[in-house]
Amino acid sequence: MKSAIIVFPGTNRERDMAIALEKASGTAPFMVWHKDSEIPDVDLIVVPGGFSYGDYLRAGAMAAHSPVLRSLKEKANKGTPVMGVCNGFQVLTETGLLPGVLMRNAGLKFICRNVGMKVETSQSLFTGGYEDGQVLSIPVAHNDGNYFADSETLDRIEQNGQVAFRYVDDDGAMTEAGNPNGSARNIAGVFNKEKTVLGFMPHPENAIDSAVGGTDGRGLFDGLVRALS
Repeated sequence: MKSAIIVFPGTNRERDMAIALEKASGTAPFMVWHKDSEIPDVDLIVVPGGFSYGDYLRAGAMAAHSPVLRSLKEKANKGTPVMGVCNGFQVLTETGLLPGVLMRNAGLKFICRNVGMKVETSQSLFTGGYEDGQVLSIPVAHNDGNYFADSETLDRIEQNGQVAFRYVDDDGAMTEAGNPNGSARNIAGVFNKEKTVLGFMPHPENAIDSAVGGTDGRGLFDGLVRALS
């Protein structure tokens, strides 16, 4: 599986993501600078976490207008799988590739801890390494992870099966206590309608080694390799 990672000023999880991708696939990803005009022909494009452009204006808003994003949108519209994690999720909503927006956390505080994340569907190239309803423990680290969309949009993405992950509590229940940032309907991640673009806030690249807290993120990367190799 060949992959590429988009890097912006302020990105800080590209190396973690590269390690996770290379560990799963055996192939180091391309690093693509935000001022580049083209992305190599790859099987997967990743927009990683961090604070692109210092989160000025809105998180992800400036990155959404970087030169490389024209190439990303063209490839995404032609079916190349794209995954955005944390700041990458924010960027993908700002480009319009995914519905909704990411706002300040409801508690107005930066959150950095493991959270419960339930897999809503295994029927996608991104989530094929998991079971429907499987509950994962994955770290989050964000200030603007509060997913919001109007009721009509939320109903539509529910009906289309576009909710990829939800926040849950220690018992695996979708409760207010299990929602770390106030996201609508406990949504932690969403697909586009075709399920070729995925964005979510938790960091699976930081959950691939038991020595640093857990391995629940491995299923995502292993599933991607099986689906795209």
